[in-house]
Amino acid sequence: MAQDSTWDHWWWRPGWRLGRSFYTWHVTFAENSPVARLVDLFAPTLAQIPTMDAVSREGLHVTIQGIGFTDEVVAAGDVERIADAASGHLSRREPFDASIGPPTVDEETIGMPIADPEGLQWVRNDLQRAIADVWGLGNVPERDDRFQPHLTLAYSTGAASMTGLRDILTRNQLSHIEVVEHVTAVSLIELNRDNHRYEWREIAKVPLGTPRSLEVH
Repeated sequence: MAQDSTWDHWWWRPGWRLGRSFYTWHVTFAENSPVARLVDLFAPTLAQIPTMDAVSREGLHVTIQGIGFTDEVVAAGDVERIADAASGHLSRREPFDASIGPPTVDEETIGMPIADPEGLQWVRNDLQRAIADVWGLGNVPERDDRFQPHLTLAYSTGAASMTGLRDILTRNQLSHIEVVEHVTAVSLIELNRDNHRYEWREIAKVPLGTPRSLEVH
């Protein structure tokens, strides 16, 4: 494969298989949010690219912190205890604005990096503390991973020139788009990718800056 090309995002990564789900924390977005409006803005351009699957409004997210595959989190109540601990830590964290964009192209996505990731980094730190409260610091997953929060607008399904994709964004006057989103909560979800898209069930929604407030579903 040429160096300047994309590939299929939906290959089965280590640990993943059909029917398997994963507990993780995401920031998700309301239907009328600034981020959700990007779907309509980018739709005509993404429709011109046969090797890119556009993300729907309900699939928009920023990944913050993983917990583990659902069949490996075996202790009853651990996920609920982690969510409760996260509520305590995040009650001391005020909502904040996050600047998102401009768009970038990589081997698997067209996305929008978070331009000022510090607020999300603090949220991730709190979520790792919550996991450590339940499992111990040495059992916190992703603790040493580099954190590069981003919003994905489309996932690749086959080979395409990254230079060509960048040119399409530029021609359609999308290469400088930025939005600001007010982050008020983080969602604990059960995620799967069986249908070549990310789908999830929300387990709990934890608001920032609200003492011990936890919406469990």
